[in-house]
Amino acid sequence: MKSINLSFFKYSDIGKINLNSSKSESNRILIIQALCNKKINIHNLSKAKDTLIMKNILSNEEKKNWNARDAGTAMRFLTAYLALNHNNKSLTGTKRMQNRPISLLVNSLNKLGANISFINKKGFPPLKIKQKIKQKTNKITIKGNISSQFISALLMISPKLKNGLELKILKPFYSKPYIIMTLKIMSHFGIKYKFSNSSIIIHNQEYKGGTYNVESDWSAASYWYSILALNNDINTLTLNGLKKNSLQGDIIISEIMKEFGIKTKFNTNGVTLNKYKKELKKMKIDFTDCPDIAQTVMVVAAMKKVKLELKGLESLKIKETDRIKSMNYELNKIGAKLIFNKKWRLEYFKTKNYDNIEIDTYDDHRIAMAFAPISSIIPIKINNHKVVEKSYPSFWRDLIKVGYVIKENN
Repeated sequence: MKSINLSFFKYSDIGKINLNSSKSESNRILIIQALCNKKINIHNLSKAKDTLIMKNILSNEEKKNWNARDAGTAMRFLTAYLALNHNNKSLTGTKRMQNRPISLLVNSLNKLGANISFINKKGFPPLKIKQKIKQKTNKITIKGNISSQFISALLMISPKLKNGLELKILKPFYSKPYIIMTLKIMSHFGIKYKFSNSSIIIHNQEYKGGTYNVESDWSAASYWYSILALNNDINTLTLNGLKKNSLQGDIIISEIMKEFGIKTKFNTNGVTLNKYKKELKKMKIDFTDCPDIAQTVMVVAAMKKVKLELKGLESLKIKETDRIKSMNYELNKIGAKLIFNKKWRLEYFKTKNYDNIEIDTYDDHRIAMAFAPISSIIPIKINNHKVVEKSYPSFWRDLIKVGYVIKENN
């Protein structure tokens, strides 16, 4: 397992960062493209590993055994896609993927009329899709405090169901912006829907062809906000490809980081970030709708010793790793700990020094990128650094462009 030593040398004013495009948008459009009988042109498709996995599988649809590897979005979306279109197929993933629960989605699809079974452990991949959906009902109730990808997977196949779908989502309803993203992308390709309170109704209809330009990734942008907040030599950055009217819930990072002294100015091609003086001692943040930026904010708060109170971390336990447990291990290395006593909060303790900090990534791209900005202050070592390819393949190259130094270890 390779690692890198990461440090900051001197700011190199390249002016602009061309962010990777959103894998959340890209993966949804790939499924819709596969479901559509008309031609769909996709511009600026993400180069993230998760998206490449999805694209490769869908371009080799005749294969009997499908492997989503470590791509959670692909696993969830392809489960529903297979249930709609195929008999006698299997779907598997990595060892970690085989420990990420999927029973709520499988149970919903079976209730609709599919026949999906668990090959090894009940409730977890790998899956056997014995029979595609022969619709028995169009009414499904599903918990809202699970992965929003389960809900999005059901929504995207719903127009192709003979009797459509009436989906009731039980409260609490987490990651709602991702559901809205799914519906708006579906709407872009002609799908009409009704969304009131926690009920979504979609009748049988056809996707229309068209063109879609994928926006840059606001989750990726969050790491640059963090760099600006921690690096004393960088006062402004321009990030290309971001939109003010974004479909991505993680755009909330632009509001959160105001409190850390970072202003966001939207322009024609993206955003410009500027630093200003801001004294912040404590803050409360609810990550229910934006769990993917929680790690970024934790690290910035820890380095600045901000008393941070957090909500909405429940879904972090079933990501690429148990992110709550993993973050606690790594935060301890910089003098912080994540405590739960009726509510989550960061607490701090004195460390001997910050020398020889070595960050383990647990096969989690977001841990690698969340901790990378602390190299603005102290040199660090990051293990298994190539994990960033999952969502932001050019991350390390982009850091080098602005003045960071990377030495790869064997």
